[in-house]
Amino acid sequence: MPIVMRHRVVATVTAVALGAAALTACGSSESGDGQAESGPVSLTYWAWAPNMDKVAAIWNKKNPDIKVTVQKQASGDDLVTKIITASKAHQAPDLVQAEFQALPTLVSNDALADISKEVAGAKDAFAPGLWQQTTLGSDAVYAVPQDSGPLMFFYRTDLFQQFGLKVPTTWDEFAATARTLRTKAPDKSLTTFSSNDSGLFAGLAQQAGAQWWTAQDQKWKVGIDDPATRKVADFWGGLVKEGAVDNQPMYTPAWNKALNTGQQIAWVSAVWAPGVLTTAAPDTKGKWAMAPLPQWDTAKPATGSWGGSTTAVTTDSKHKAAAAEFATWLNTDPEALAALVKEAGIYPAATAAQTGGALAAPPEFFAGQADFYTKAAEIAKTTAPAAWGPNVNVAYTSFKDEFGKAAKAKSDFGAALTAMQSATVADLKKQGFEVAP
Repeated sequence: MPIVMRHRVVATVTAVALGAAALTACGSSESGDGQAESGPVSLTYWAWAPNMDKVAAIWNKKNPDIKVTVQKQASGDDLVTKIITASKAHQAPDLVQAEFQALPTLVSNDALADISKEVAGAKDAFAPGLWQQTTLGSDAVYAVPQDSGPLMFFYRTDLFQQFGLKVPTTWDEFAATARTLRTKAPDKSLTTFSSNDSGLFAGLAQQAGAQWWTAQDQKWKVGIDDPATRKVADFWGGLVKEGAVDNQPMYTPAWNKALNTGQQIAWVSAVWAPGVLTTAAPDTKGKWAMAPLPQWDTAKPATGSWGGSTTAVTTDSKHKAAAAEFATWLNTDPEALAALVKEAGIYPAATAAQTGGALAAPPEFFAGQADFYTKAAEIAKTTAPAAWGPNVNVAYTSFKDEFGKAAKAKSDFGAALTAMQSATVADLKKQGFEVAP
């Protein structure tokens, strides 16, 4: 995920084992390659990450027979809608930068091609959890991972030392640390629960083992209100209710001020957090450190994701093999990956690029933590799989509505979770999907 604030809303990942009937329509693997093998090819790539044209220029110089033209796009739901609309008119580009959680929606609309044969050799370049997140069905692959946003724990080293706090390694320790801080400094909070950030909550549920969308007997099964997610909801709801943590949304002037003045001394976030802190809390430069996310089971370390995207080939492409070749190069070639880090500011999904090279030095805001990216790479390897469906947008909107009310009132988060589940199931049925009980 690009290590800048505007990409914080990119959601987590896709690891759905589905049959074709559950998706209603799958991308064809029969797209013709036209001149891809024998003559010059022109490919169009829709992407939102900055400076992708500079990265593509490296490819174009080395591959004069396959020219890639980047067209800058908006991200999020706007791009998904645009891709689907273009696909229905058979005017989609050859390649798209697609968020992990958007893949099922795009596949169900027959917008993405199965490139499993073309990219099979790239599988080992990524952590198993990330590769699985681009896979739908028993063996269909619809994209190559590009960037990821593994969750971590960020904290003020000076204030932890001042108040005699230890970095929590479990969620029980996290809760105890929050309470201890409130006792020692009632005007400060360890962190906040933000009902504005569905992707963070999804990543925390992912770490706990949640599988929000799966297929059962060729029907969608929604598991948002499952034991794993309920455990996460009850945990945070309890902390909010007792006042152990704040209940205000993130990314507001008030939140920025709380970070910058030390009123909030820690943050559960993703690897791209240093970029946000640079603008949100400029006066705290050099005072932060990063640690692994607290664990539910220390014997089985895991993290969730907040953000991430892929490079996918569309069903409209007449040069699928050439497009898949570029997608593989873009996300596995050392020179391409170095350019992605330097020019686009992403945290690459490819494990080989997560340390050394462009990421040899820590983020400037964390200059005192020399092992920042070494530690981040180890955390990234523990990314848990997650399961997404065709109406993530509905679930996320419901989260903001229901958890927003619950957080403000400091009421039961479990009831909010049940409402989120109900809204998601109702929408699937309204769209005509078969839903398992």
